[in-house]
Amino acid sequence: MRFFPELAIFCCGQPRMSSIFESQGVISKQRRMATLFPDAVSAAAAELADAGAKPISREAACRLLRADDGLLPSLLSAAQRARARFKPGVITYSRKVFLPLTNLCRDYCGYCTFRRDPGAAGAHTMTPDEVMEVVRAGERMGCTEALFSLGDKPELLFPQMRDTLRRLGYKSTLHYLEAMCEKVLRESSLLPHPNPGLMSAEWLERLSRVAPSLGLMLETTSTRLLAKNAAHDNAPDKEPAKRLRVIEDAGRLKIPFTTGILIGVGETREERVDSLLAIRDLHEKYGHIQEVIVQNFRAKPGTPMADWPEPDRGEMLRTLAVARLLLPEMNIQAPPNLSDPHYADLLDGGINDWGGVSPLTPDFINPEKPWPHLQELQQRTEAKRFELRQRLPVYPEFAEQAAAHSDLLAGRLSSAADTEGYAQKKRAA
Repeated sequence: MRFFPELAIFCCGQPRMSSIFESQGVISKQRRMATLFPDAVSAAAAELADAGAKPISREAACRLLRADDGLLPSLLSAAQRARARFKPGVITYSRKVFLPLTNLCRDYCGYCTFRRDPGAAGAHTMTPDEVMEVVRAGERMGCTEALFSLGDKPELLFPQMRDTLRRLGYKSTLHYLEAMCEKVLRESSLLPHPNPGLMSAEWLERLSRVAPSLGLMLETTSTRLLAKNAAHDNAPDKEPAKRLRVIEDAGRLKIPFTTGILIGVGETREERVDSLLAIRDLHEKYGHIQEVIVQNFRAKPGTPMADWPEPDRGEMLRTLAVARLLLPEMNIQAPPNLSDPHYADLLDGGINDWGGVSPLTPDFINPEKPWPHLQELQQRTEAKRFELRQRLPVYPEFAEQAAAHSDLLAGRLSSAADTEGYAQKKRAA
């Protein structure tokens, strides 16, 4: 798959492929939408005056995402007011170890450097001993989360992965993940948080017994990005309906769940808003989405999207602020390492969480973007007049929901949490 930037046009500020849309007759419409006229600015400004007390409308969100930099300070102020009503004064993070259980994956996303084919340089499936070696090192450094990231069902595509699983004694990657989550839960003080891709309701239920929270990024509701030469070409597991089904199944099962959107990969701003609304609708129905990640695309050498333009600071801040105004009573996270060295500015957009940060392991999804040092993270957070608090992989308000899934989890959560549901303070060895 190859991207051709010379064919790109800017629709609502996001580059997209003209060849994909010519037949749909939407280019001229999108170009008209790219300009925010003075009357729309006035309307957006009026909406900001009342924003935050209740969610803004889809139309208001689209207008605000198209607003120019002149309206940005007012937009950020509204987002900060909304956050202050929701969770004043505190920004959270989870101290974690990152465990890439396997980087073999059957999907080929246009922006990913994590995935590998069998035999490729860096292709690897961790052994149980390797998992526990990292977990025990994380324990000594005060970590409380074991984040499992892995490719989506690689054994369906690669016989080499089936052979590996057979040697390890497991039927599937999900069986192996389940066993490793239970091993971590029983043999360490860390709590697992798996991100295994698409799962059936049965597997969601099984994993919920050995992990207090699970995750799957929605990324986008745009089916256009599945088209030839788009970001999710040759990535069947990125079909939005399949991912929404997993998130909804988790809601039916009352599993604390992390999801989010990826911005700047070819979606329009309207589609970005629709993705946030899809998440909000599911949370309103089931009450299970513990956090919403807003992740900015970063171009990586050697990928089909290596020359794709990245969202700039203003675009990221607008998106965060609009997310806060659409989701005024939901936890919103943005990864600090993807906006370094100016990541403290993300707090201006209304986020209340930094996500997982590791003092030990790299971000294997974005290895070129190291985590900030925890002391620096605290200093920058406090410079914005917030208290930085370490949480568990499950948020305090969702711990009871998580504990209901197994006695093992209930006991581990009880020993890991302080009286407010945050991580107990413990000194690194």
